[in-house]
This record gives sequence, structure tokens and C-alpha cells, in this order.
Amino acid sequence: GNLMEFLEIIKAIILGIVEGITEWLPISSTGHMILVDEVLKLNMSPEFMEMFLVVIQLGAILAVILLYWKKIWPFKIEKDTIIMWVKILIACVPAAIVGVLFDDKLNELFYNPTTVAIMLILFGILFIIIENYNKGKSPKINSLSKITYTVAIMIGIFQLIAAVFPGTSRSGATIVGALLIGVSRTIAAEFTFFLAIPVMLGASALKLVKFALKTGFVMTGNEVAILSVGTFVAFIVSILAIKFLMSYIKSNDFKIFGWYRIILGILVLAYFYIIK
Repeated sequence: GNLMEFLEIIKAIILGIVEGITEWLPISSTGHMILVDEVLKLNMSPEFMEMFLVVIQLGAILAVILLYWKKIWPFKIEKDTIIMWVKILIACVPAAIVGVLFDDKLNELFYNPTTVAIMLILFGILFIIIENYNKGKSPKINSLSKITYTVAIMIGIFQLIAAVFPGTSRSGATIVGALLIGVSRTIAAEFTFFLAIPVMLGASALKLVKFALKTGFVMTGNEVAILSVGTFVAFIVSILAIKFLMSYIKSNDFKIFGWYRIILGILVLAYFYIIK
């Protein structure tokens, strides 16, 4: 069994890497996970797998909290930080309502390779169109404090699209939305990172409660090891991915991610319709 266990750990590392990169770059973690899942064929129970994917997201979130601690910690009671959190929570409302009400139904309807591929390609094209349109224009909103309540709600509606259609990419949708409204690339990315905190913590809490109710949280030592490794890797890789994205968009636009999404979407379609 030692080789098997070793292989599972390697798979956990790969999943942690994929999560850490795709959660923050606007390229759809679902789009990648669907393919990785096909290739790696994980040797885990569906319940554990679902929980694993949620917990490694918590590793990813931890990276944002660590990197942006000064900006997001509201308990020196700075008015600006508290107002920012109110806006973040407002932006979460549309997706939260729909997520809580229709989570399983939406999964049933849209969690399939076709939807994922379409959303990958669609938002890929949007990135390219918006960046072309924005060329040479200077953004209206270039600090977090300039994000108004209205803008927060509009970004929240884009986040809703991602909550409904897997493959959109949560960061993809919110960044596209923010850029459309005239938010600068850097602030669009930062607001998106912060937005991930309540959304993913909320979603994770729900999933973990479901897991606990199903299994009573019983895990083998091996599963604990797989979970810990995956989460740690997702945490480290997230730090690198966020730092990369922030330095990349200082001097580049988001078009490369648009092209990448289009190619990935075509690959997903090719794989599920031709190869498989």
C-alpha cells in the first residue's frame, strides 16, 4: 500500500498546485479540476473528494489573509477598512442568496463539461474585448475607497454569474465586471481577492457541515495526510500566484488570460466530445 499512498500524496500536491493557481488567476478552477480529475483518477470517496476540494480552498484563502492582513483587518477600527468590508459583504449578497437557495439544483443543471467550456470561452472573449475597449482610457476607480456601494452591487451581480455557471471563474467574473465599470486592473484584482474571503469561507462552512453530517468527520490517517498536504500546497502556491498576478498586471493587461481561457475551453470540448 505504500506506493499507492505515495501516489495519492502526489495527486494531492498536483491538486493543491492547480487550486492555488486557478483560484486567483481568472482562468476557472472548475475548468481545470474537471480535466485534472479525468487524468488523475483520484482514489478517494466522493464525499472525501468534495471535502478535500473545499478544504484546499481554505488554504488558498489563508494566502490572501496573510498577504493583505494590513488592508483587511478591521479591528484597529479604521473607518475605511470597515466600510470596505461592508462593501465586500454587499457584493456577496446576490451570489449568496442564489447559492443557498439553489446550490444543488444549479449543480445538476450546469455542472458539466459543455457549460464549463462555454463559460471559459465566453469570458475569455469578454476579457479580450474589454481590454481592447479600455486601451488608452484611464480607469475612473483607482483605489479601494472609490468603490461605491453601487459598484459593489454591480460587481456582486457579476459574481452571481459565476455562482450560477461553473467555468466562469469567480475571479474571472468579478474582474470582468469591475473592468467594465471602470475599475483599474490592480484594484479589480484586489477587490476580487477580498471578495473571495467571505464567499469561500461561507461555501466551505456549508460543505464541511454537509460532510460532517454524512460521515461524522471520520477520516483515516492517510486521508488526513492527503488533506494536510493539499491544503499546505494550495496555500504556498496561492501566495506565489497572487504575487505573480499583481506584478503582471502592473505592466500588462488581462488579455493573455482571455486567450488562455479560450484555448482551455476548446480543449475541454475536444476532450469530452472527441477523445473520450
